[in-house]
Amino acid sequence: MPESEAQLKRIHEKLQRLVKQYAALQKENARLSHELDLSQEQTTSHQKNIDTLKQQVNVLRLNAGEMGDADKKEFEKRINTYLKEIDRCIALLGE
Repeated sequence: MPESEAQLKRIHEKLQRLVKQYAALQKENARLSHELDLSQEQTTSHQKNIDTLKQQVNVLRLNAGEMGDADKKEFEKRINTYLKEIDRCIALLGE
């Protein structure tokens, strides 16, 4: 009987270690998930900043006369797209 009790005690100790490891891994997973969320938010914010800065560069190039014909046409298309979207929003507000 003492041998089976010792074996049962070892199994119990191993089970306790597994439970502690599982809890530690759950905490680490939660922390990493939170970090991932923050990183994704920062990435989105940085991408918006990049887009804004690119638009500002295009406007400055247009004002300085440094845009080529292809760039000017692309810029005009983008402006026209924005204007159409604004007109659509105004029309929806008027309904």
